[in-house]
Amino acid sequence: MMNISTHTDYGTCTFAVQGRIDTLTAPELEQAITENAPECDKMVFDLKDVDYISSAGLRVILLAHREMKQKGGLTLKGLNPNIRAIMMMTGFHKVLQIEES
Repeated sequence: MMNISTHTDYGTCTFAVQGRIDTLTAPELEQAITENAPECDKMVFDLKDVDYISSAGLRVILLAHREMKQKGGLTLKGLNPNIRAIMMMTGFHKVLQIEES
């Protein structure tokens, strides 16, 4: 199960995600990104309440990164130790901007 709340402030779109980002929920996140991306100059994913992310979730984050690369970029924040470890193991930490909490 996953919940997403979005908030836009001066062109920065924040997606606060709760739960699991997996094969079942990743399409919902992708849809939220697609719907909001045109109004976003910058995108922030607040993942402090995400306890699991699968390869499907990583794919959606990478797609958002590609979408926002030409604009103000994508930042991940609030990563718990498990999610941070996944970002390190996959090498995403070299590509994505991760805000230290």
